[in-house]
Amino acid sequence: MIRVQSQDFDAGAEIAASRERSGDAGGLCSFIGVVREGAGPQQIIAMTLEHYPGMTEKELASIEGEARERWPLEDVVIIHRIGRLVPGDQIVLVLTASAHRKAAIEAAEFLIDWLKTKAPFWKSEEAAGETRWVAARASDDEAAAKWD
Repeated sequence: MIRVQSQDFDAGAEIAASRERSGDAGGLCSFIGVVREGAGPQQIIAMTLEHYPGMTEKELASIEGEARERWPLEDVVIIHRIGRLVPGDQIVLVLTASAHRKAAIEAAEFLIDWLKTKAPFWKSEEAAGETRWVAARASDDEAAAKWD
């Protein structure tokens, strides 16, 4: 299941729904990304996430499909928020369910790494009285490269 939305999500409700859909899965892995505040002069006041509707969902479906090809997954949930978010707000939820924990954990890590580097979202941050676009990080590319 893939959703791109501005409204917040209830991780507990999403986990319960995933457990219901995944039947006899022995492992369910979850990850929640949260807006960080940062420190010092770079302290973030807000982050705005933008995307191209249609294109984003298509790429997320492709990323989900790749995970399903690599691991025997019973369920996958990707919820990614858009719009203006402040420190402490939830940004993304990734859930994976599989018969065994290792597949669920590896698939969740893969999805997080690929969402960070391949999903078409653009982020800007408000800090110290200015707004700036968030550049891609080499460390994110390195993390994603291990899945190639």
